[in-house]
Amino acid sequence: MQFIDLQAQYRAYRDEIHRRIQAVLDHGQFILGPEVTELETELARYVGVRHCITVASGTDSLEIALRALGIGPGDEVVTVPFTWISTAETIALVGARPVFVDIEPDTYNLNPDLLEAAITPRTRALMPVSLFGQMPDIERINEIAARHGLPVIEDAAQSFGATRHGRRSCGVTTIGSTSFFPAKTLGCYGDGGALFTNDDALATRMRAIRNHGGLQRHHHTLVGMNGRFDTLQAAVILAKLPHFDEELRRRRQVAARYDAALRPLLDLPHAVPVVAPGNTHVYAQYTIRVRDRDQVAARMKEQGIPTAVYYPKCLHEQPVFAGLGYRPGDFPVAERAAREVLSLPMHPFLTEEDQDRVIEALARALRSPSTPSS
Repeated sequence: MQFIDLQAQYRAYRDEIHRRIQAVLDHGQFILGPEVTELETELARYVGVRHCITVASGTDSLEIALRALGIGPGDEVVTVPFTWISTAETIALVGARPVFVDIEPDTYNLNPDLLEAAITPRTRALMPVSLFGQMPDIERINEIAARHGLPVIEDAAQSFGATRHGRRSCGVTTIGSTSFFPAKTLGCYGDGGALFTNDDALATRMRAIRNHGGLQRHHHTLVGMNGRFDTLQAAVILAKLPHFDEELRRRRQVAARYDAALRPLLDLPHAVPVVAPGNTHVYAQYTIRVRDRDQVAARMKEQGIPTAVYYPKCLHEQPVFAGLGYRPGDFPVAERAAREVLSLPMHPFLTEEDQDRVIEALARALRSPSTPSS
């Protein structure tokens, strides 16, 4: 069984993918070719913003957003400690300091009740993460940001396609950032990402930064990077895009079956995903909470069922960020989540038979006696 079955998706769209790739091979414009422009137009329309700027990876998208806002040494950016390393890594890459705020226990997203206390005179931006497939309380985050005159970057690497009160992820903040890594809800066949904004000046800066700091060849107005999106990868996403909303519908169908089956089995609070009021969830991951997480995962592996842990360590516990001065216990909700979360196989092509195998394997793993700690 595949944790994420990209081969099944490829088989379903094989002819469309091949046609799109062949068109690129025929015209030979492999960097910033016409498919890149076409995709940016389609994605901007989908999200409901004026500008989409595709880039080479989700990590690049965050760094480009920070650089476009002029954030650098001496600045602080507020984010969460329970996320993938790229979120804080890019803040450090531009010379700024990540400042962490604990998460909500049910959605795993930034707790807005704790946000204002983390803002200092050095704060230059807020970077909430839309973790596992749904958005945080972005209205409160935006309101706090506006009160302090701060831009907001939504790290939406896992939530592309999600909505909050009818507005799409990537279209509700100063800048939205997403990833097209193959395992994402809308993935290419390599690395890729995109930025979204309604700010014309920011869009111009981000386009320049992704292409060595210039919009015209041999004329560089900014210190930039090689962050361009490959035309072949744009072709792959264009082939998948017409099927995207149907895939999201299937993901929610799979999640609903998991919810019904697993609620009676799990005894921890928020043990199955909680969808916040006003949100739709795209289930980039289907993440549960279990006691003895590592033992449960090992027992499922013995039964041939893959699982994953997003994330076994919080960012303030990573050696690279030891210099920030945080200590164990500073973010108790995030730290508990890191000990308890377990993600199950989730993708639009998961059959009911395979899903039942996952559920049965989890039930057996939960019934097994705990191994005494040494």
